[in-house]
Amino acid sequence: MACMNMIIHDMEGQIEIGDTFKNPKFRDKRGKLRTFDRVVANPMWNQDWFTEADYDADELDRFPAGAGFPGKSSADWGWVQHMHASLNDKGRGAVVLDTGAASRGSGNAGTNKEKTVRQWFVDRDLVESILYLPENLFYNTTAPGIVLFLNKAKPKARQGNVFLVNASQVFEKGDPKNFIPEAGIQRIADVLLEWQEEEKLSRIVELAELKKNDYNISPSRYIHTSDAETYRPIAEIVEELKVIEAEARETDKALREILKQLGI
Repeated sequence: MACMNMIIHDMEGQIEIGDTFKNPKFRDKRGKLRTFDRVVANPMWNQDWFTEADYDADELDRFPAGAGFPGKSSADWGWVQHMHASLNDKGRGAVVLDTGAASRGSGNAGTNKEKTVRQWFVDRDLVESILYLPENLFYNTTAPGIVLFLNKAKPKARQGNVFLVNASQVFEKGDPKNFIPEAGIQRIADVLLEWQEEEKLSRIVELAELKKNDYNISPSRYIHTSDAETYRPIAEIVEELKVIEAEARETDKALREILKQLGI
């Protein structure tokens, strides 16, 4: 069906069937991961069926030391790592993610695996821009999403900064889904391409400020769309609570195993 869809839209390409995470099909003659100028993807959000063993078993250098396993509750940043590894030295990528991927773990006491991976990307200045989308755009969820833009060769003038766009209000009501009108798409594209700061829409943020905010890179954290908006989006808070609950369950499981071995 994907091949037929490609032909109908007069496109050329190569489509393979398989498990991209565990066994990527796009490889070079040596069996290494092929790299590209551009990589764009919309993976399923918050996949929870990949384990730390799946990351450890990787032989394609996609999950580097210091970043690695983002936790079992969400593979969002695992997909970002795969896309990063699929870019050549001058490659750029864009991936659609759950909004929680931009903030989960930030502000919490102790360490958080997902935040550790996010920190790895921020510290290496690989994140170029982040676009916060309106809610109720997608057919499988009413939640808003983000588009994370990677750039392995950021222009010197943009290094040390990330461009954030909060487009949560750039939409029109639809039935059954909201949509971004053509004028809104052009407005978003213009500010992203030119890094134009616009009040209540876009802002250039230094890496030092992102670090100060514990690597929360959600545009809604830095750009308020109305004077009355002083609180974080509920969707982000709910996602953080899910991660905390999942981590608590893993800790309880480990504690029970220890107590069992001790005969208690």
